Amino acid sequence: MGNYRSTRPDTPQGAAATPVIRIRDLRMKYADRYVLNGVDLEVSRGQIIGYIGPNGAGKSTTVKIMLGLVEGYTGQVEILGTDIASGDISYKSKIGYVPEIAEIYDTLTAREYLTFVGELYGLDREAADIKAARLAELFGLRDAYNSRISSFSKGMKQKVMIISSVLHNPDILFLDEPLSGLDANSVIVLKEMMSLFAGQGKTIFYSSHIMDVVEKISSRIILLGEGRILADGTFDELKERSEEGSLEQIFNQLTGFNEHRQIAEAFVAAVQEA
Repeated sequence: MGNYRSTRPDTPQGAAATPVIRIRDLRMKYADRYVLNGVDLEVSRGQIIGYIGPNGAGKSTTVKIMLGLVEGYTGQVEILGTDIASGDISYKSKIGYVPEIAEIYDTLTAREYLTFVGELYGLDREAADIKAARLAELFGLRDAYNSRISSFSKGMKQKVMIISSVLHNPDILFLDEPLSGLDANSVIVLKEMMSLFAGQGKTIFYSSHIMDVVEKISSRIILLGEGRILADGTFDELKERSEEGSLEQIFNQLTGFNEHRQIAEAFVAAVQEA
């Protein structure tokens, strides 16, 4: 099956017409290989974008370029109307980010870390502390708020990162595997929060390998492969154009990965060898 995109308008009902993310002919080359090779993309307010693809497809590179963490690309990237190549970094105060691998100052307490992040985003220290404490309580971290992060479990650290990403009430949230380490109840809460944020007009740019979650929460799914967009649409639209049913099956069909059963059988057989 060839590449396909939705024919529906990108802007959801009631949303502003101006895209919050606009990418034109984005290319990024490492050594002799193009990680991104001509990506065109527009994202509107209130959309939950499920951004998926195989390892090495260019997902993390796309996000890091939009965050201003990677240079050397060609093409145009606009975030909230700002060309990020212009040197104007004011747009960064309106975005939040949860990375796949959290770099966190774990010698600080959760209180110290979150108030520090709040101040970086321009919040008054006391106001940041009051807000962070409230969010920590709601997210099940009340008793650990004054404890050092080094004593936290992976899930607790993830909660701190999620709180830090929304403390300043951003317009766009970039989430890279945000459910990692979270308990089942917290996963449900976070999924509901994303839906509520989108309803308020915030944009969620969500990258994950957990296909069933992407399938359920995304208002729009973008599949990247070999540096290009292979598919773009709602899950129902992708399913209509595919011979398969689940997003995982559609993903395997469009990326050409059909050896999962054979690999699994060979792996199990090798384990059982004498």
